[in-house]
Amino acid sequence: MDDQTINEMVIKCPVCSIEGVAKSIMKEIEIPHFGKVMETTIKCPSCGFKHSDIIALEQNDPAKYILEINKNNLSIRVVRSQSATVIIPEIGIKVEPGPKSEGYVTNVEGVLTRFESAVKKALNLFEDDESQKNGLDVLNHIKELKDGNENATLIMLDPFGQSNIVSDNVEILEIPEDELRELKTGFSYIEDT
Repeated sequence: MDDQTINEMVIKCPVCSIEGVAKSIMKEIEIPHFGKVMETTIKCPSCGFKHSDIIALEQNDPAKYILEINKNNLSIRVVRSQSATVIIPEIGIKVEPGPKSEGYVTNVEGVLTRFESAVKKALNLFEDDESQKNGLDVLNHIKELKDGNENATLIMLDPFGQSNIVSDNVEILEIPEDELRELKTGFSYIEDT
């Protein structure tokens, strides 16, 4: 990856509010097989706050990426833009973009770890028996996928074509127009009437 720092400054921490301690860095990065992105990072040494985001700088055709998750491809690179929906249908997991959606670069195992963290948070919020049973069942499937004992399908839908699964084994399809209209983008629009 080739990167170029565009802006670096010391700012007031958005969490602990201490002036002049947090470092904000913006970099333009060229990611192979993907294109140019803007990486923004804020780190505060005082309270430990860290926030990173990846914003694609290029727009491509809408794309649907499909990869079978198995023990041999957990290290495959996954680039998810802030506008992509990620689904593992076999275990009933779907994450759609929202107004605070963040892009990230990870691997297949990292995507599973993100889902795992989200399910654990949900288990703390929803204490009813059905939610607990469903959550624990999903966690078990994620563990089996990470351990290489199960297979499942990773699907990523990006209306702006800014995401990627970097593998010769990924299937890349066009998103049908009717399905594209239903996809959330994470952006808010105000329509003139």
